[in-house]
Amino acid sequence: MTAAVLLGASAAVAPAAAADTYAHRLLGKAAPDECFAGIGQPYPPGPPCARGQAKVNQSYVWGMTRVGRQVWFGTGANTHCLTSGSGLADADPVVNDDYVCEFAESQVAKEHPTVPDALGDIRVPQIWLYDAGVLTNRTAEVMASDADARRLRSTLGMRAAGNAGGVVLFAGPSLTSTLNVFAFDAVTKRFLGSRTLARYGNARTFLAAAGDLYLGAGIGPDGGLGGAVLRWRGNRIAPFLFDRVATLPAQAADLAYADGRLYATTWSTARPTTDAQIAGVWRSPPLPLDGAGWTQVWQAGSYEKDPLTTTTYGVGGVAAYGGWLYWGSMHVPLKATKAHQAAYPQPTEETRNAQIRYTQRAATIWRGRDLGTPEQQIELLYGESVLPVYQPTGGAWAPVPTGWTARYGKSGFGNTFNNYTWRMTVAGDRLYVATMDWSYLVHLLSDTAPPTDPAGWGADLWTFPSADSPAQPVNVSGLGNHLNYGIRTMAADGDDLYLGLANPMNLRTDPADSVPEGGWELIRLDRTVS
Repeated sequence: MTAAVLLGASAAVAPAAAADTYAHRLLGKAAPDECFAGIGQPYPPGPPCARGQAKVNQSYVWGMTRVGRQVWFGTGANTHCLTSGSGLADADPVVNDDYVCEFAESQVAKEHPTVPDALGDIRVPQIWLYDAGVLTNRTAEVMASDADARRLRSTLGMRAAGNAGGVVLFAGPSLTSTLNVFAFDAVTKRFLGSRTLARYGNARTFLAAAGDLYLGAGIGPDGGLGGAVLRWRGNRIAPFLFDRVATLPAQAADLAYADGRLYATTWSTARPTTDAQIAGVWRSPPLPLDGAGWTQVWQAGSYEKDPLTTTTYGVGGVAAYGGWLYWGSMHVPLKATKAHQAAYPQPTEETRNAQIRYTQRAATIWRGRDLGTPEQQIELLYGESVLPVYQPTGGAWAPVPTGWTARYGKSGFGNTFNNYTWRMTVAGDRLYVATMDWSYLVHLLSDTAPPTDPAGWGADLWTFPSADSPAQPVNVSGLGNHLNYGIRTMAADGDDLYLGLANPMNLRTDPADSVPEGGWELIRLDRTVS
């Protein structure tokens, strides 16, 4: 029923493509790494799998950074399962033709009592290097030391990657709600070691700006208790030295640099009680930073009028472009629905379906300039003039004006299933916006729901040709694989881009069938300027 309700929405046809042309090349892809013989069953040897079927656990290119001709990236395994189990508290084992989440029935959970049931699908993340056409897995170097191997096994994924001073850094949340950091020498490619930053519980992005490297961090489980911005002051000899240059009421999700200042987007805290804890955009004082003087210049409650839905917002990709700061919202599928179901249980199937439908949000795209000043100007580029708001006293939903009129179009670039503004990156003279599109997941939820258009399945990549133009589609179908539901990260190389894809379809491993394969992909996008 959930899928049928959600599939009542539609994905709009994209406008005409940009005049420039693009070609994408697959540089690397996750390979099957396990055999699956049924939920709760021991894993047979392989692959190749004499029993069971091949499974690919490594699902996301989660953090990526470019150093000259090198592209370093770290992965996350079964990330869809980890989000469902921990973030959405939905840990009932599930298996279908596309993916399996075992949760407490996983052999990992059964053999390691310290692994929470909700995170039973955790696998060791990996670190990869693409250098001059050669892709190599560097994970074995981390595993060579017992202490580093233990730290890597406890890491949920390499969520952030960055580089400075000839050092490549990876950071990711751990099972114990701390932050694990790993370092490599970018010149010799040698592993330099790892550390646990016990004061932090999450990290989403590194940013190189004005000669320094910064890390946006969260505090507590999944960063839900607050946030910080850290400035790296390390080197090859001591690569794990950081100074805190901001303490924020909510975790920092992404960072940008403009006009001599940093800007941080945030995700709402686990239980926000103030506007400052709601997802928003924060502005630093002029660099250099000493930890004080950050101000919130926008927050999601200025747009979203349903108070409970507001608390589930995140703000993701952010970039400075054409004299403006651009940013976009993020909406974990069904997170707002779960919050409403807990607060306002519905008595009938009709009202339960309404609750599902009216709590969904697509990504909004914003921009602002002169932020934090009396001349501040903010524009909604893609979004809604009216949103459904629940009225607890009457037990019904009502359309309420947001107070905004979008300059260019509907949220999600006209696709209701574009739920994440995952990254924004400037390459050459263009701004690129990468999304997550969960329409394929919705399609899987019910055998009776009418199918959406397969041509619209898969992550979107959009570009703003200038600050005076609407966005134009580069690709709206997962760059050749509609199971790629998200473009998780991007790295510019002149006019071109390296793209790190998210694809959690861990049972799609048969190259002989008519369905593309699951697992992360590394793609290069080459632009030909017209």
